[in-house]
Amino acid sequence: MTNPSPKPSEQPQESQHRFSRRYFERHPRPPWWPDDVPWPPGKNRRRHSPFFLRLGCGVVFVSFLVFGLCLFLSALIFIARVLGQVSPSLTDLPLGIPVLVGLAVLILAVTLVGSYGMRRILTPLDDLLDAADHVAEGDYAVHVNERGPQEVRSLARAFNNMASRLHLSDEQRRNLLADVTHELHTPLTVIQGNLEGMLDGVYPADEANLRSLLNETVTLSKLVEDLRTLALAESGALKLKKEPTDLRMLIRDTAAAFQSQADSAGVTLVVEAVDDLPWLELDPGRIRQVLSNLLANALRYSPLGGVVSIRYTQGDGRALIEVQDTGPGIPAEELTHIFERFYKSTDSGGMGLGLAIAKHLVEAHSGTLTAKSKPGQGTSMLISLPLEK
Repeated sequence: MTNPSPKPSEQPQESQHRFSRRYFERHPRPPWWPDDVPWPPGKNRRRHSPFFLRLGCGVVFVSFLVFGLCLFLSALIFIARVLGQVSPSLTDLPLGIPVLVGLAVLILAVTLVGSYGMRRILTPLDDLLDAADHVAEGDYAVHVNERGPQEVRSLARAFNNMASRLHLSDEQRRNLLADVTHELHTPLTVIQGNLEGMLDGVYPADEANLRSLLNETVTLSKLVEDLRTLALAESGALKLKKEPTDLRMLIRDTAAAFQSQADSAGVTLVVEAVDDLPWLELDPGRIRQVLSNLLANALRYSPLGGVVSIRYTQGDGRALIEVQDTGPGIPAEELTHIFERFYKSTDSGGMGLGLAIAKHLVEAHSGTLTAKSKPGQGTSMLISLPLEK
């Protein structure tokens, strides 16, 4: 996990721009980058003209023009009255001078206050515009200071949150590519090495070696299928084949498929389900996949003589499926990460995709998948699905 970045309000604007330059200088020029565009993109880049500051200066200039016009008209009226060109019945001359002076002072005060308010609003907006240019160039680490009125601070906070999410998404994408490359490298290396050994006469092309290669291709195929399912689920493009399903029967059938594995491991497999539970509209294949993953994990970590139980109940308008084991449990610092892709413990035999896929499949059914565990007290996985009448 990366350390959280400092709050935007604690980062000086100049230091943020220096950080963004370092960010691009650390990354090599991509092969698809245009030849006529310098790299890093921020290099030799002129800062855009501060539109909002120019707008504020224009408002101030117009305000002073109005002020000068009012002052000029007041002077003309005063001179015309002195020369007798204006009827004194309009206003009393001794009272007219203080009124004109007060009007001039009021206009001047409004202009100064308005100028300060406009600058207080437009300066952070100009910073936002500059930061948006950095984000458009791929620098997701840039932030802006939260200053100005409440609405402008809220806008800056929303922009910083957006940039942080983009930065996190970019890091996750890079990590995913690295993890996929690592996971694909092992079976491909084994297959390539064995095939080269057979061609060179080092290994005989007998049934044992061919079966070993077949097992590696099965592992490779499963990884590709898991990645495809995860990608579809995360993008929301996963299509479910829902149909009325007796979930209790589905649970019993899935548990029966693991009975021989439980017997071999010396673990007792127990299924508990209340009667008269309604049928649910769901994809039985995907829910079976979720249950299979949870049961496989529970059996893998349960010790000899342990118990793995599946309980199916309902409450608060939801179907509740709990898969509980008597294994060593999960430490608290790891419990929050078990549903992340490619996250696995040191003694895990999988690829770290099973729980991530299971969570997405349950959420695709408008349900939730949560985990509760304490070291030495086993682990409990709870599936909650809505009951559709």
